[in-house]
Amino acid sequence: MTTNPSAKLLPVFLFNTAYMIAAVTGSIVQGNREFIFYIVVMLVLIVVMGIVHSRVKLTTGLLWAFSVWGLAHMAGGLCPLPAGWPYNGDQAVLYSWWIIPQTLKYDQIVHAYGFGITTWLCWHILRNALRQPNGSAVRPTFGMLVLCAAAGMGFGALNEVIEFIAVLTIPNTNVGGYENTGWDLVANLVGTIIAALIIRIRS
Repeated sequence: MTTNPSAKLLPVFLFNTAYMIAAVTGSIVQGNREFIFYIVVMLVLIVVMGIVHSRVKLTTGLLWAFSVWGLAHMAGGLCPLPAGWPYNGDQAVLYSWWIIPQTLKYDQIVHAYGFGITTWLCWHILRNALRQPNGSAVRPTFGMLVLCAAAGMGFGALNEVIEFIAVLTIPNTNVGGYENTGWDLVANLVGTIIAALIIRIRS
C-alpha cells in the first residue's frame, strides 16, 4: 500500500500555517514592525521552497527541518524572555538570549542550524542533478561538499543583506552591529561544516 504524497505534506503545511498565524498575530499585538518585514520575507521563502519541492521533490526530513527553522526564527523575534535571563541588546527576546553568557546566543544556534540544513538542501539538489547514466547517485566527494558548504555560506550572506535592508528601513531593529554580523557568519560556517561532515559520514 502506497502513501499519498499529499498526506505526508499536510502535517508540514498545517505546522507552518499554525506558527505563521501565531507570528502575524504576535507582531500585530506587539506593534513589531521589524517582524512584519520578516514575516513577508518568510512567506516569500515558503513559496520559493514550494517551487523547489515541485521541481526536485525534497525529502520529508528536509521539509520538516526547514519548517522547524522557520518556527525557531519566528519565535526568536517574538517570544519574550523570562525575567532574569541574560540577553544581549535592547530587546529581551529569544534571539538576544545568552544560552551561555557572553559565549553562545540563541541567534547563533539558529544560524548554524539553518544554514546547515541549507547545505543539506544544496547537496540534495546537486545529487539529483548529477545522477549517473545508470540512475545511481553520485557520492559526496570532498569537492562537492565544499561546493555545497560554500553555497550554504552564500545563502547565509544573503540573509545578512536582508537584515541590512531591515536596519536601513526600519527603526530600532534587533539585528545588532558589525560584531554580531561577524558572529552570525561564523555560526553559519560552523553549521555548514557540520552538515557536510554528517552527509559524508552517512553516505
